[in-house]
Amino acid sequence: MFYYLLKYVLLGPLLRLVFRPRIEGLEHVPASGPAIVAGNHLSFSDHFLMPAILKRRITFLAKAEYFTGPGLKGRLTAFFFRSAGQIPVDRSGKEAGRTAIREGLGVLGKGELLGIYPEGTRSHDGRLYKGKVGVAVMALTAGVPVVPCAMIGTFEAQPPGKVVPRIHPVTIRFGEPLDFSRYAGMEHEKAVLRAVTDEIIYAILRLSGQEYVDEYAAVVKERQAAEQRARQRRFPRAPLV
Repeated sequence: MFYYLLKYVLLGPLLRLVFRPRIEGLEHVPASGPAIVAGNHLSFSDHFLMPAILKRRITFLAKAEYFTGPGLKGRLTAFFFRSAGQIPVDRSGKEAGRTAIREGLGVLGKGELLGIYPEGTRSHDGRLYKGKVGVAVMALTAGVPVVPCAMIGTFEAQPPGKVVPRIHPVTIRFGEPLDFSRYAGMEHEKAVLRAVTDEIIYAILRLSGQEYVDEYAAVVKERQAAEQRARQRRFPRAPLV
């Protein structure tokens, strides 16, 4: 399968050579059976680094835009994501969350590893943001453990907007699996879902050492973009002469 060709021959060895990642706590990832690996999301390279170092195959729910980008870059991105077996999820509209959960449960139902970024989007400033409850819904519905994971150094190696990564030390740190069996049958309780999600985010925070922001990253990004647009309207650039 092309996934393993990428992992062991084409992409994996290159990523290990460039980033030389330090791996900690790999023994916490179950050797078999369904489980969720929930991590922070700092860089585009996160999608490829974690699969490269895991012994098992992992499937991520990736935003649909990665599969529909224009030009050569867009085609290459879509090729890599499809080859790695990642699942496109449309994050727009009311059905987006339910679609993501349905796809994730399908992966877990086959006894596989599912990769999730609870923040819902990449951090634009290296901080850790509030998690969305979809990860809790899947964990409780499927009755599977959640392994927290911290990507450390990938923001410095390839921050948002940077196409070619720079050489920078990277650590991938896994924590002990979180067991939420005490909440079995409570996947529709909003308070329970928030508590489970916050526990997962706190576990990631302890592993990563990031600064935490108790807001959704997408909301902060949109607010900052709106402020930037407002500034540009107030202080438009003078035309070049």
